[in-house]
Amino acid sequence: MNPERDRQHDNETDTAAARPEQAHEAVAPQQPAPADASDAAAAQPASEQAGIDASPPTAESVSAPAAESVPGAAAETTAGLAADPAQLNMLLEDARAKADQAHDQLLRTRAEMENMSRRQAKELENAHKFALEGFIKELLQVRDSLELGHAAAQAPDADVAKLREGTELTLKLLSDTMSKFGVERVDPEGEPFNPDYHQAMSMQPRPDLPANTVTNVIQSGYTLNGRLVRPALVMVSSQA
Repeated sequence: MNPERDRQHDNETDTAAARPEQAHEAVAPQQPAPADASDAAAAQPASEQAGIDASPPTAESVSAPAAESVPGAAAETTAGLAADPAQLNMLLEDARAKADQAHDQLLRTRAEMENMSRRQAKELENAHKFALEGFIKELLQVRDSLELGHAAAQAPDADVAKLREGTELTLKLLSDTMSKFGVERVDPEGEPFNPDYHQAMSMQPRPDLPANTVTNVIQSGYTLNGRLVRPALVMVSSQA
């Protein structure tokens, strides 16, 4: 036999016998290492470590803080009112009295405002009706003077000079009365024509006067506190 071939056969036999042991070592699971005391403590839940009870809260545990949060004074007052109906009635009557007093004051205030409104409306109406009362009082003197002059003119032996003098005094009294209430006469003879206060009736050729000059006043105008009441009727010059 060949010695070299026998040696190869022995090597292959040894290799085949070693392979099952290696496969068994590879498949076999590793045993876990024993855990330390610190690792065991870390594996516990955080609630157990902190000493917190993880059980669900009960109705007694929920209602206890709310009961403790109520002030003692308020609880005693509420209990006292509930136990004393007479005090509740007293408080109710006091509230009703205050409400009635406020309602009465409101009605009085409303009545005063309505009375004030009616009084102001009446005063405004009287102001419109009797705005000329002062002027009428002053104008009555002028009327009295005119009546006296008219009676004197009716006499058989009437003196024309005295009648003329009385008429002049009456006109002066009337002019003073009108001026007292802001009524002024517009008499623009010889002045330049002003269309704001004058009304031209006709044109006259006047070579001796500048054009648009008032030559004659047919009817006087009047103003009331600077506002035109009636324009003056005038004649105006023109160039020849």
